[in-house]
Amino acid sequence: MIYDFELATGTGGTLKLSDYKGKVILIVNTATGCGFTPQYEPIEKLYKDYHEKGLEVLDIPCNQFGAQAPGTDAEIHEFCSVHYNTTFPQMKKSDVNGENELPLYTYLKSQKGFEGFEEHEYKALLEKMFSEADPDWAKKSDIKWNFTKFVVDRSGNVVARFEPTADMKKVEDCIKSLL
Repeated sequence: MIYDFELATGTGGTLKLSDYKGKVILIVNTATGCGFTPQYEPIEKLYKDYHEKGLEVLDIPCNQFGAQAPGTDAEIHEFCSVHYNTTFPQMKKSDVNGENELPLYTYLKSQKGFEGFEEHEYKALLEKMFSEADPDWAKKSDIKWNFTKFVVDRSGNVVARFEPTADMKKVEDCIKSLL
């Protein structure tokens, strides 16, 4: 269950997901130097618009995709605060795939696998890059790139996975339907 997990915060503390029981949670792996980095803006807007209604956002910086989150936790936090005025909790930079992946991500991927990219200016580029590296890439539940989002309902169920190419309006509609 989602509430069994704990995460290290970017400031050295511990966040227990059990503290978020009864909340809708948006979990996103992020990077500061990615073509999807501007998604920080609509994610912050979601947080501001819906936090009082029960939305929590968990930002988990990850440097596994094109080394696009190279800074320290403090540098990443400063970047996000200065450029996107983010106020939602930011976790310690972590892996979301592979032998050192966060146990939370092992769980999330077991609940909602990869279902494909939506139409987007980067879709063809991403598909080409992954196909060249692994012909079976689309059949695997691994996180494919920065800004993959999972939505957890108030009961702790993982109800949706949105790839970085997903329209943020769809993410918002999902969240609104759960609040």
